Amino acid sequence: MKDIVEVVALFLGFVSWVLIFVSLEDQYWKESTTEGSVITTSTIYENLWMSCASDSTGIYNCRDFPSLFALPGYIQASRALMIAAIVFGTLGLAATLVGMQCSKIGGENYVLKGRIAAVGGVLFILEGMCTMIAVSWYAANITQQFFDQYYPGTKYEIGEGLYIGWSSSVLALCGGSCLLCACKSNTTDQKRAYPYQQSSRGQLRSIVATSQSAPSHYGRNAYV
Repeated sequence: MKDIVEVVALFLGFVSWVLIFVSLEDQYWKESTTEGSVITTSTIYENLWMSCASDSTGIYNCRDFPSLFALPGYIQASRALMIAAIVFGTLGLAATLVGMQCSKIGGENYVLKGRIAAVGGVLFILEGMCTMIAVSWYAANITQQFFDQYYPGTKYEIGEGLYIGWSSSVLALCGGSCLLCACKSNTTDQKRAYPYQQSSRGQLRSIVATSQSAPSHYGRNAYV
């Protein structure tokens, strides 16, 4: 059963790691809203790296953000968190492959493999937390601008890239939790109750007490 849980955790971690790349490559992190407009001639959509615009004929044009320091702080922070999530996910996959009980990588020291697998679970949880913070922070800024009546710029709605990021974070958190639960059950099973063994001093005392309490079969004349 524990092997199955570890395999499921590895699968969830791998899928979440792949979804991070899919979310980063997706261009629809936010899309210009059509609320209040009767005729829509163009659509603007952005992600962490570029801004694109498409018209009603289907022609679109994309441009990368010109300067890193000219970007808002939340975009820079989201970039850093998503890159950190990729690093944590890669290390978590490597640690999980080494620490799984059913794998032959790393020998047969199951205590050490269990600790390495626990580290992999922690890395998966860090991956999910970084992705969740980045995506939620980005979505919070979109929501704040959308409901701000005095915001002069273009208002956007949440795009599909954010939903992919949320799915990735949930899968990573579930995979890390499953892996930690499997490692915890391994450590509890490895604890064995050893039978109590009386020390040699206690045995010596019991022998002396027995010899003193044993009845003597010799009379008084035997010592003369």
